[in-house]
Amino acid sequence: MTLTLTVSDEVRALAPGFTHVAVEAHGLLNGPSNEDTSALLEDAARRLAVRLDGRAPHEDPHMAAWREVYTAFGSKPSRTRNSAEALAKRALADAGLPRINMLVDLYNAISVAHLIPVGGEDLDRVQGGMRLVRAAGDEEFVTVAAGEEAVEHPDAGEVVWCDDAGVTCRRWNWRQGPRTRLTEESASAVFLLESLAPMPVAHLEGAAAELAELLEKFSPGARITVRAPV
Repeated sequence: MTLTLTVSDEVRALAPGFTHVAVEAHGLLNGPSNEDTSALLEDAARRLAVRLDGRAPHEDPHMAAWREVYTAFGSKPSRTRNSAEALAKRALADAGLPRINMLVDLYNAISVAHLIPVGGEDLDRVQGGMRLVRAAGDEEFVTVAAGEEAVEHPDAGEVVWCDDAGVTCRRWNWRQGPRTRLTEESASAVFLLESLAPMPVAHLEGAAAELAELLEKFSPGARITVRAPV
């Protein structure tokens, strides 16, 4: 069954230029990071350096737009960076990008190369549809702290992705919960690519198409659908 994705009117009002593209995939192969995914991450870092041309990630117009939106819903963007800016900073540092697993490496490479927040959710762990909303503040976000499962609650007004079981990602795309993250056992996933004006929608679509090509390459025979921008 196709996953339902909705964006609330309150979020649309907060960020009128928000657009997302979903790439849904079934029959995926996953496993530990390898030489091929490492090479993709290294190439993404090189592409990022060319794109920035000496600027810091937050000086890019797209990242600046995300900082403005984070400030608008009460988050401090210099402390809780959107996922693309956080990855970009790591890509430019001496240690480079982390290697997680094949699927996460693929979407992290796309995020860094295009400076677009990208997330991946295990469809077998998502309960019901997914919604992007402004939190009431009593929703549950199950995370891990000091090696133990812990429950947090988003701030009232914070933008969160959630499903029927609770929050799956806090502060729009800042921190994903462990319940729905992609593991080496994941076989079905939805990848969310998110943009704000001034990024052209065509750029977002191009990044989604590139991700779909990588998924097909690393998971031959997988059933992949790229949805229209919303």
